[in-house]
This record gives sequence, structure tokens and C-alpha cells, in this order.
Amino acid sequence: MDTITLTDGVTLFYKDWGPKDAQPIVFHHGWPLSADDWDAQMVFFLEQGFRVIAHDRRGHGRSSQTWTGNEMDTYAADVAALTEALDLRDAIHVGHSTGGGEVARYVARHGRDRVAKAVLIGAVPPVMVRSETNPGGTPIAVFDDIRRNTATNRAQFYIDITIPFYGYNREGADLREGVRRNWWRQGMMGGIKAQVDCIKAFSETDFTEDLKAIAVPTLVMHGQDDQIVPFANSGPLSAELLRNGTLIAYPGLPHGMPTTHAERINADLLAFVRG
Repeated sequence: MDTITLTDGVTLFYKDWGPKDAQPIVFHHGWPLSADDWDAQMVFFLEQGFRVIAHDRRGHGRSSQTWTGNEMDTYAADVAALTEALDLRDAIHVGHSTGGGEVARYVARHGRDRVAKAVLIGAVPPVMVRSETNPGGTPIAVFDDIRRNTATNRAQFYIDITIPFYGYNREGADLREGVRRNWWRQGMMGGIKAQVDCIKAFSETDFTEDLKAIAVPTLVMHGQDDQIVPFANSGPLSAELLRNGTLIAYPGLPHGMPTTHAERINADLLAFVRG
């Protein structure tokens, strides 16, 4: 396995496929998954001639099961360490869900000299949790319930959450049991402490200033039937905050649309990457 060891001793697993002189695309996964969640994109863009990289966030997948550093500043610093170790330049960073927050913070704070473009897919920015300044957000009780279920009933909860994640509770949905099992497999590979901590990271981190600081062209892709990161309080608001942002809204598509509608998402990604 390909890994790097970070300054605090954490081992970070990553995949790195394709010609080293090709333009790199770096994929950032959602909670509580792993680099494997990008299989459909990694293979597609590899075949298009790109170098494709995806890592397992600390505490997730095959990386160290950390009990510290499970927050956005450290996640972004870990990405910076990986991109420096691989000497990635002119890179396109693509983040889904929690990974979209990771992309926003990395690009804003570390990646200005290394990043060509960014993509946020069903991403958590600007901020998910409801507050006086974010009245359209999701109530904290929802995230408390996710914390409780992850900490006390993870195996069953990770099966159940795949239904709204992929929109399988909608009429006419093409429910695929293998997709659900693959989500569960990835989630159960990670460390429970890191995954519980990550809930606070993805729900309470405010990425407003990060989005304002990003100057590179950024594509925001969001399903309008996203039951995990609701559309109205995320995608359109992020696009407005970005200096050079473009929003593609997908009527009827779920949070897990990179998997359920991979062909459509890949085509739009490719057009943006090459545009």
C-alpha cells in the first residue's frame, strides 16, 4: 500500500494512478467513507489520461485510526503534506460532502500555488448547522442523533443511512444492494472515535471565509433532492461566496449522485476540467 507518515506519526493511505507527468486530479471523500468511494471517477479519469489520486482521511479507511486531529484544519494540513510529498502542481481538487469542506479549507489556506481548479459536489460548505446567523441550516439535534447512533449503533446505522444517502427511499429509485454494502464496508473500516469527531467537523465548521478566499475556477455540483446536505442551504450559497464559482443544480438527484449517476457527473466534471 502507498502511504506517507505525517509529522504527528499518523499514516495516511493514498492511491496514485496514471502518468506522473499528467495533470493530477485529487479526490476527497465524504464521511465516513474512504478513497474507494471514488472508484467510478478514478477509473474514468485515468482512462481520459489524467493522473488520479485519492487518500483515506485520517481516522478513515486504511489510514491510522486517530483519536486526535479529527477536524478541518488538520484534515487540510494532511492534504497539504500529501500534495507536497507527491509534488502535485496544477492540480484539480474534487471533494464530495465532507470532502468538499476539506477542499475548501485546503485550497484557501495551503493550495494557492498548486491548485488549478476545484470542485465541490454535494458539499457541506458554507456551514451546515442551524444558528442565528444560519437560520436555514440543519438543527444541531440531527447531528447529535448521528453522533449517538455512530457511537452506540454504528453497524446498523451505517446500513440504514444508505437509504436517504442514495435516494433509495424515492419512488422509482434503482436500489442496488451492492452499493449499500460497499458504503457499509468503507464506513466500518474506519475508527469510531475519528468518525464521531468528524461529525462536528463537517456540521459545525464555517467555510465562509475559505470560499471567499478561493480565486481559482470552482464548480459547485449539487443534487436538489439531497437529503444529507440540503441543497438550498449549501450549493447556491457556496457559489455566491466564491469569486469564480459556477453552480450546476441537478433536479431529483441524491447526495450520493457520484455513484448513482456517475456517467452524468463524470461528463460534467470532464467538461469543467477541460474547459
